[in-house]
Order: sequence, then C-alpha cells, then structure tokens
Amino acid sequence: MILSYHPCYEADSNLLCAGREPDEKDLAAIRAADAVVLPQGCREALYHMARQYCRYVFPDYDARFQYPGKTGQARLFLALDTPHPRTWVFEDTMHFQRYGARVAEAGFPIVFKLDWGGEGDTVFPIHSKTDLARALSKAAAYEQSGQRGFVLQSFVFGATRTLRVVVIGQTLTAYWRVQDTPGVFGTSLANGARIDTASDPNLRQKALVLTRRFCQQSRINLAGLDFIFDKSGPTKNDLQPLLLEINYFFGRTGLGGSERFYAMLKAEVDNWLVGLGLVVGQSSAAKATKEMQ
Repeated sequence: MILSYHPCYEADSNLLCAGREPDEKDLAAIRAADAVVLPQGCREALYHMARQYCRYVFPDYDARFQYPGKTGQARLFLALDTPHPRTWVFEDTMHFQRYGARVAEAGFPIVFKLDWGGEGDTVFPIHSKTDLARALSKAAAYEQSGQRGFVLQSFVFGATRTLRVVVIGQTLTAYWRVQDTPGVFGTSLANGARIDTASDPNLRQKALVLTRRFCQQSRINLAGLDFIFDKSGPTKNDLQPLLLEINYFFGRTGLGGSERFYAMLKAEVDNWLVGLGLVVGQSSAAKATKEMQ
C-alpha cells in the first residue's frame, strides 16, 4: 500500500497533515504502508515518524532536518567536502563577539546571511565595518524573538548570475538567473533577475556533475541548489562551481510553471516506486504473492 500526504499525488491511501502534528491515525497508516510520499512542506515530526516506521519515504529530507538553515548547510558542505565560498558560521551575535574578529581581518566585501529566509530576503552585502555593525544589529533584534544564527561568506567578485539546479528525483534541471540591473545585489527573480536556459552549457554541465555527486552523498532528491562561478580565474574554462545554498522550497518559473513541476514530480515519484518494485494500486498482499511466484 502506498500512502501519500502530498495533495497532488494520488496513491492507495491519501491523508493530509497540513497545520497539525501527526497523530495515532497517521502512525497506523504509516505502519501499514510500503512507501510514503510526503509534501515539500512536511513538518519535521511527520517526517521523523515516516522515516522511523516505514522503510521507503520520498522525499529524503534527512539532510534538511539534520543540517537545518544556512548554518547547517555550511556544515554539510564542509562535511561532504563540497566546493563552496569560504564561510564562517555563528550561532548568535555573542558567538560573533567572541570569534568574529578573524572575519574582519579577511577584508571586505563579504556577504551576511541570516539562518533562514529565501529568495535573497535575508542576504546582505557587507562593504564596511559600518555595514557589518548594521547587520549584526538586525541579527540581535531577531534573537529577541528566538530566531538565531547567521553566516558570513566570502564575496564572489563579478558574479551577476547564479545557476539554479532543480533536483526532482533523478531529474536535474539547470538554468541561470541573471541580474542585468547595475547595482542590484542578488539574482532572485523577485529582485528582477531573468532566466537563461541556454548560456554556457559547459558550465552548466560542471554544476550538474557536482550536483549528482553531492546528492549521492547527501541523498537529497527534492531541492533547488544554487551555484556561483568565481570569475577570478584567467579563463572561462577554469571556472568551477561553488555551492551557495540548498532551497527545499523553490520557485517553478524556471521549470515552466507549477503544472509542469507537478507533472515532473509525479513522474519521478512513479519512477522511484517502480525502482522499489512498488506500484500504486498493488496491495502488500498482492506484492507478497507475486514475489513468491
């Protein structure tokens, strides 16, 4: 029996857990399932319940919950020896006061990223000690409400575009997000960036190779990975992808819209199930009988 919590994926049994914690009914359904399909917005409690009581769960969010936020991602990149910009991780502003002097010694500009947020909303360029003090003040204000943690990252010069690689099961889709407006920091579509699916296929291929390796190590199978290429090398052929961050929630414009995304997701979940020898509509008893024949 295939159990789905995803509102857009119909399985043998379908439940929703939006806006609530999982209960005994969920536990019984998960225990009875051969595989569980979860939504992108899956709560940590539901995910851990599914992982504990069912052998097969999609998506694999182990890395998401073991390495949460941008601070966690920085540790994950380091643990898996994944190329990324030089990064300093701080649990809070007090941690920075004790150990942050070495960041200023590295020189400006740098990039300040709060532990949460997407589409560049909590990412700021730092060009001076004044900018850094302002960013630290913002972080301290958030700490009053319980939101803690930030990273400081080396600034990649000349980079007015990033490469988004969307991972959906075994399918990878890569496209550039290009910022053409002078003086605008960041390449999110919300900041006016445009999508380019054709430029520099050799660089896109480099990022795809790195993505496959990283996802094999981390088991991530549903996310948008952002890469940047350092232009300080002598030629374009010397450029190498640096992993900036993982987006477990990502826009669908570069994929052709939400309808296209859900079609891709359904196909990849179907392929995942086939690879496990499972099919929606085939009961556990029928599966056991088939295996005995």
